[in-house]
Amino acid sequence: MLSYSRSYPFKAASQFAYLAANKRLILPLLLIATLLYAPIRDIALGTLADAFFQVSVFVAGTLAIYYYFVEKLPQLELSYLNKKSPALEVTMAAVLGALPGCGGAIIVVTQFTKGQASFASVVAVLTATMGDAAFLLLAKKPLEGMAIILLGIAVGTISGLAVNLFHKADYCRPKANDKQVEDCDPPTFAVRMSEPVWKIVLFPCIAISLVMAFNMDLGQFEQPIELLGAGMAIFAVVIWALSSKGKTYKQITAEEEEVKPPSRLAKILQDTHFVTAWVVASFMIYELSVALFGLDLAAWFTEYAIYAPLIAIMIGLLPGCGPQIVVTSLYIQGVLPFSALAANAVANDGDALFPAIALAPKAALLATAYSAIPALFVGYGIYYWNLL
Repeated sequence: MLSYSRSYPFKAASQFAYLAANKRLILPLLLIATLLYAPIRDIALGTLADAFFQVSVFVAGTLAIYYYFVEKLPQLELSYLNKKSPALEVTMAAVLGALPGCGGAIIVVTQFTKGQASFASVVAVLTATMGDAAFLLLAKKPLEGMAIILLGIAVGTISGLAVNLFHKADYCRPKANDKQVEDCDPPTFAVRMSEPVWKIVLFPCIAISLVMAFNMDLGQFEQPIELLGAGMAIFAVVIWALSSKGKTYKQITAEEEEVKPPSRLAKILQDTHFVTAWVVASFMIYELSVALFGLDLAAWFTEYAIYAPLIAIMIGLLPGCGPQIVVTSLYIQGVLPFSALAANAVANDGDALFPAIALAPKAALLATAYSAIPALFVGYGIYYWNLL
């Protein structure tokens, strides 16, 4: 008993140091600070509630449907590939990349390093993928989401076929060695801890979200519902923050590895927390910039719309899904035009760029640079088409 009491302060200090090093915790702390600061409390409450009911709940529902069909149709997760035709290979790579999330793109990148896929397929899959931002877009604007997915398949296939004309299948493939992908830290108990809470609130929150979506009057329940939404948004962001060490850029911007043993609910919640954190950050930045500084981003991008696709492409070149979710959030808020969203979707590589850089850095960087070329054509093609 004595030894335990002596060791307890050291364990507590170690846990504090662990948390203090987690940069993800900055976001929930800032959100709590906005709620404590009276002049912006009402704005923060409304923004958090809107982010939860208008985005998080619909993302969770979309994820549930998506993962259900993936389980029922395991052929959607075919590791890869059919070598009968280079065109078929590239097309399949583009389809895998266009699937919401980064799983399909990571499969193709891994198979490339093993000699089972071509460099053209890497370009096709990275061009086609939109990452986790696709879940957000499908949940809020399903027609635009399907349009972006189909656009990704088309542009990814064309890009891959073009690359096949200039590069051999094994171009930039690393030599066989023992190099392994640096995995993200597995989720802590935080995700499992959140499951009972979500089981209680999910269906009532879906009902509330539908009522709000149809602009029905909430009456006397408006304030309690706003508090519930803000509280759940904070809860989701805190769970996201605790699900990783949050020390490196990769740990901050990439989603976590699947819990062990695998669980559909846990995976849904992981992705929901991840999307929620970045959406909340985007919503808060936008609302506070308007309220406190009079900075109307929508007006700025309207006045300088010609730069919007270029800015979106530059953000798309960043690895990880987090920055791309910010772009999609701004589009949903009416800040960015569709041309910028399309340019970002083509340029961004999501989380798939992390294993690509780790296993085949030259191929990853070149494929990313190649994906920026069709992104420019798509973004500015749509931009000038809209001017006609």
